[in-house]
Amino acid sequence: MAKVGIVMGSDSDLPVMRKAADILEELGVAYEMKIISAHREPDVFFEYARSAEEKGFKVIIAGAGMAAHLPGMCAAIFPMPVIGIPMHTTSLGGRDSLYSIVQMPSGIPVATVAINGGANAGLLAAKILATSDEALLGRLKEYSQKLKEQVEAKDARLQEVGYQDY
Repeated sequence: MAKVGIVMGSDSDLPVMRKAADILEELGVAYEMKIISAHREPDVFFEYARSAEEKGFKVIIAGAGMAAHLPGMCAAIFPMPVIGIPMHTTSLGGRDSLYSIVQMPSGIPVATVAINGGANAGLLAAKILATSDEALLGRLKEYSQKLKEQVEAKDARLQEVGYQDY
């Protein structure tokens, strides 16, 4: 059963949302991914957000660009954590998306990651779930150790070959 819902307003968001899915897969967290436009198909959106809790979702990751209403509307309906991913836009570089997602009214919080921050959204969802899942917490610790080892390997190479040949 999926514990995380990943939802985006357009297939153009898929390259960023895929990064969240990749992290969840690596950590063994089940998810469901959908494309739903809050503006073009509001009835479908409302049904998605209303049914997410009964489907067993514990967290929703919602990506959106421009007006970026999808994460906030998910948070207005879904009673558990929502993580918003602001998408980079050609007109304002994603600042429009970021402001739309991060500036939520009191009582409707959306945890917001960086513009195009799909991987961090996946990690944040996993960390939220790990508060009540020891096995997942262990996998997150292993993931962090792997990141550390990658940096150490890069530094070892730099020390070995020097910055000119790196």
